[in-house]
Amino acid sequence: MAISFIRIDDRIIHGQIIIRWSTEYPCDGIIAVDDKAASNDVIKNALLAASTKKTFIWSREKFRSKMDEAVASSKNYFVITKTPDTMAELLVDYGLKVNTGILNVGPQSARQNTIQVNKNADITREDMASYERIHQAGYQIEFQLVPDFTKVRWSDVRQKLL
Repeated sequence: MAISFIRIDDRIIHGQIIIRWSTEYPCDGIIAVDDKAASNDVIKNALLAASTKKTFIWSREKFRSKMDEAVASSKNYFVITKTPDTMAELLVDYGLKVNTGILNVGPQSARQNTIQVNKNADITREDMASYERIHQAGYQIEFQLVPDFTKVRWSDVRQKLL
């Protein structure tokens, strides 16, 4: 399968993705799905500049129209979203299938009314609903900044939070 890694990260593309995660899970390119980034040339160009891989910055709709092509590709891609609601839309509503069955969650910065799940993983009630949708679709959700940091699984904390 061409989608080798899926991640939610509020910074979308940055050094940890390019240096750490792409070493752990080799990839040919990155598909970032974020409506704001896809429609803002300044943000889009900053994300493209942060990547040494073939990189696409797509809106949700563009991803939906290209999803089957990306999945069927002979290349391996990461799919990264900024928010859990976008990832839930891709995995649950659009039916994106990923062989690993694991969703990695990186930084989710503290905001108003957030609960800390792991270091730099602060989530809202709305986020929890998205994570639960993804969990119910059969994905294992792991909050982990980089490969050698402690991971916290949604399945271990969900009952305390919901």
